[in-house]
Amino acid sequence: MPKLKTHRGAAKRFKKTATGKFLRARAFKRHLLTSKTTKQKRHLSPGTPVSPSDASKLARMLPYK
Repeated sequence: MPKLKTHRGAAKRFKKTATGKFLRARAFKRHLLTSKTTKQKRHLSPGTPVSPSDASKLARMLPYK
């Protein structure tokens, strides 16, 4: 069987947890941060799980992660 290729764009954006779930970064954390409160920025910083419907697609894109 041929080897599967990892989708490089997805590999840079998502990471897999020990339990097999995928984490993604939250939006609104790139620029215009001076107008946002510290609390708002702090709550955006941890990753959030990907929805189950997208997780199945990611599992195919990241076979060895």
